[in-house]
Amino acid sequence: MRRKVFQLLVDNTSGVLSRISGLFSRRGYNIESITAGVTADPRFTRITIVTSGDDEILDQIEKQVSKLVDVRDIKALDPENSVYRELALIKVRTNNEQRQGVISVADIFRAKIIDVASDSLIVELTGDQTKIDAFISLLDGYEILELARTGIAGLGRGTENVTYL
Repeated sequence: MRRKVFQLLVDNTSGVLSRISGLFSRRGYNIESITAGVTADPRFTRITIVTSGDDEILDQIEKQVSKLVDVRDIKALDPENSVYRELALIKVRTNNEQRQGVISVADIFRAKIIDVASDSLIVELTGDQTKIDAFISLLDGYEILELARTGIAGLGRGTENVTYL
Protein backbone atom coordinates (compact mmCIF):
# COMPACT_ATOMS: atom_id res chain seq x y z
CA MET A 1 0.00 0.00 0.00
CA ARG A 2 1.33 3.39 -1.05
CA ARG A 3 0.03 6.80 -0.18
CA LYS A 4 -0.48 9.41 -2.90
CA VAL A 5 -1.48 13.07 -2.89
CA PHE A 6 -3.60 14.27 -5.81
CA GLN A 7 -4.20 17.92 -6.62
CA LEU A 8 -7.32 18.65 -8.64
CA LEU A 9 -8.37 21.85 -10.31
CA VAL A 10 -12.15 21.75 -10.74
CA ASP A 11 -14.99 24.04 -11.75
CA ASN A 12 -16.32 25.94 -8.76
CA THR A 13 -19.87 24.61 -9.01
CA SER A 14 -22.29 23.32 -6.40
CA GLY A 15 -21.99 19.61 -5.74
CA VAL A 16 -18.51 19.17 -7.24
CA LEU A 17 -16.99 17.94 -3.97
CA SER A 18 -19.92 15.56 -3.50
CA ARG A 19 -19.44 14.11 -7.00
CA ILE A 20 -15.73 13.55 -6.42
CA SER A 21 -16.16 11.96 -2.99
CA GLY A 22 -19.06 9.90 -4.40
CA LEU A 23 -16.74 8.41 -7.00
CA PHE A 24 -14.39 7.29 -4.23
CA SER A 25 -17.30 5.85 -2.26
CA ARG A 26 -18.82 3.95 -5.21
CA ARG A 27 -15.49 2.42 -6.16
CA GLY A 28 -14.53 1.57 -2.57
CA TYR A 29 -11.44 3.83 -2.58
CA ASN A 30 -10.24 5.30 0.69
CA ILE A 31 -9.83 9.04 1.27
CA GLU A 32 -7.35 9.74 4.07
CA SER A 33 -7.87 13.49 3.83
CA ILE A 34 -9.53 15.96 1.51
CA THR A 35 -9.28 19.75 1.44
CA ALA A 36 -10.91 22.21 -0.92
CA GLY A 37 -10.83 25.94 -1.47
CA VAL A 38 -11.45 28.54 -4.14
CA THR A 39 -8.35 29.55 -6.14
CA ALA A 40 -7.23 33.04 -7.14
CA ASP A 41 -9.69 32.67 -10.02
CA PRO A 42 -13.15 32.28 -8.40
CA ARG A 43 -14.32 30.05 -11.29
CA PHE A 44 -12.11 27.23 -9.98
CA THR A 45 -11.58 25.26 -6.79
CA ARG A 46 -8.38 23.44 -5.83
CA ILE A 47 -8.94 20.09 -4.12
CA THR A 48 -6.17 18.10 -2.47
CA ILE A 49 -6.92 14.42 -1.84
CA VAL A 50 -4.70 12.01 0.06
CA THR A 51 -5.46 8.38 -0.69
CA SER A 52 -3.75 5.02 -0.48
CA GLY A 53 -3.66 1.75 -2.39
CA ASP A 54 -1.43 -0.33 -4.58
CA ASP A 55 -0.07 1.10 -7.85
CA GLU A 56 -2.97 -0.29 -9.87
CA ILE A 57 -5.61 1.26 -7.59
CA LEU A 58 -3.82 4.62 -7.51
CA ASP A 59 -3.59 4.68 -11.32
CA GLN A 60 -7.28 3.77 -11.53
CA ILE A 61 -8.19 6.59 -9.12
CA GLU A 62 -6.32 9.12 -11.23
CA LYS A 63 -8.00 7.92 -14.45
CA GLN A 64 -11.51 7.82 -12.96
CA VAL A 65 -11.24 11.26 -11.34
CA SER A 66 -9.88 12.83 -14.54
CA LYS A 67 -13.01 11.62 -16.42
CA LEU A 68 -15.36 13.65 -14.21
CA VAL A 69 -16.95 16.58 -16.05
CA ASP A 70 -15.98 19.24 -13.49
CA VAL A 71 -12.31 18.20 -13.28
CA ARG A 72 -10.08 20.49 -15.34
CA ASP A 73 -6.70 19.12 -14.22
CA ILE A 74 -5.32 16.40 -11.95
CA LYS A 75 -1.74 15.98 -10.79
CA ALA A 76 -0.03 13.63 -8.40
CA LEU A 77 2.03 15.76 -6.01
CA ASP A 78 5.43 14.12 -5.66
CA PRO A 79 6.78 14.63 -2.09
CA GLU A 80 10.23 15.65 -3.35
CA ASN A 81 8.84 18.34 -5.65
CA SER A 82 5.94 19.62 -3.56
CA VAL A 83 5.14 21.44 -0.37
CA TYR A 84 2.49 20.00 1.97
CA ARG A 85 0.97 21.76 4.96
CA GLU A 86 -1.74 20.98 7.46
CA LEU A 87 -3.41 23.12 10.13
CA ALA A 88 -4.31 21.75 13.55
CA LEU A 89 -6.29 23.39 16.35
CA ILE A 90 -5.75 21.64 19.67
CA LYS A 91 -7.66 22.43 22.86
CA VAL A 92 -5.69 21.29 25.93
CA ARG A 93 -6.98 21.20 29.50
CA THR A 94 -4.57 23.15 31.71
CA ASN A 95 -4.46 24.53 35.20
CA ASN A 96 -2.16 27.33 36.36
CA GLU A 97 0.75 24.95 36.96
CA GLN A 98 0.46 23.16 33.59
CA ARG A 99 -0.13 26.20 31.38
CA GLN A 100 3.53 27.20 31.04
CA GLY A 101 4.52 23.65 30.06
CA VAL A 102 2.10 23.63 27.13
CA ILE A 103 3.22 27.13 26.10
CA SER A 104 6.87 26.02 26.14
CA VAL A 105 6.17 23.02 23.90
CA ALA A 106 4.13 25.26 21.58
CA ASP A 107 7.03 27.73 21.36
CA ILE A 108 9.45 24.97 20.34
CA PHE A 109 7.13 24.02 17.46
CA ARG A 110 6.44 27.66 16.52
CA ALA A 111 2.79 27.14 17.33
CA LYS A 112 0.50 29.97 18.43
CA ILE A 113 -1.68 30.14 21.51
CA ILE A 114 -4.88 31.55 20.07
CA ASP A 115 -7.19 31.25 23.07
CA VAL A 116 -6.65 31.13 26.82
CA ALA A 117 -9.36 30.19 29.29
CA SER A 118 -9.07 29.52 33.01
CA ASP A 119 -8.96 25.77 32.42
CA SER A 120 -7.74 25.36 28.82
CA LEU A 121 -5.62 26.65 25.94
CA ILE A 122 -6.18 26.42 22.21
CA VAL A 123 -3.01 25.93 20.17
CA GLU A 124 -2.77 26.60 16.42
CA LEU A 125 -0.05 24.67 14.60
CA THR A 126 0.79 24.46 10.91
CA GLY A 127 3.29 22.14 9.28
CA ASP A 128 3.59 18.74 7.70
CA GLN A 129 1.83 15.75 9.20
CA THR A 130 4.93 14.49 11.02
CA LYS A 131 5.39 17.83 12.78
CA ILE A 132 1.78 17.86 13.96
CA ASP A 133 1.95 14.21 15.04
CA ALA A 134 5.18 14.93 16.98
CA PHE A 135 3.57 17.91 18.73
CA ILE A 136 0.52 15.87 19.70
CA SER A 137 2.72 13.07 21.07
CA LEU A 138 4.54 15.58 23.29
CA LEU A 139 1.19 16.53 24.81
CA ASP A 140 0.92 12.97 26.17
CA GLY A 141 0.82 14.10 29.82
CA TYR A 142 -1.95 16.59 29.13
CA GLU A 143 -5.62 16.03 28.39
CA ILE A 144 -6.51 16.97 24.82
CA LEU A 145 -10.13 18.10 24.98
CA GLU A 146 -10.67 18.70 21.27
CA LEU A 147 -8.61 18.34 18.12
CA ALA A 148 -9.39 19.64 14.62
CA ARG A 149 -7.07 18.91 11.68
CA THR A 150 -7.61 20.29 8.19
CA GLY A 151 -5.90 17.58 6.17
CA ILE A 152 -3.13 18.23 3.69
CA ALA A 153 -3.06 21.19 1.34
CA GLY A 154 -0.23 21.08 -1.17
CA LEU A 155 1.34 22.72 -4.19
CA GLY A 156 4.10 21.66 -6.54
CA ARG A 157 7.38 23.57 -6.35
CA GLY A 158 8.39 25.94 -9.13
CA THR A 159 6.42 27.04 -12.16
CA GLU A 160 6.83 24.20 -14.67
CA ASN A 161 3.67 22.34 -13.56
CA VAL A 162 1.33 25.33 -13.13
CA THR A 163 -1.99 24.86 -14.96
CA TYR A 164 -3.33 27.93 -16.74
CA LEU A 165 -7.02 27.82 -17.70
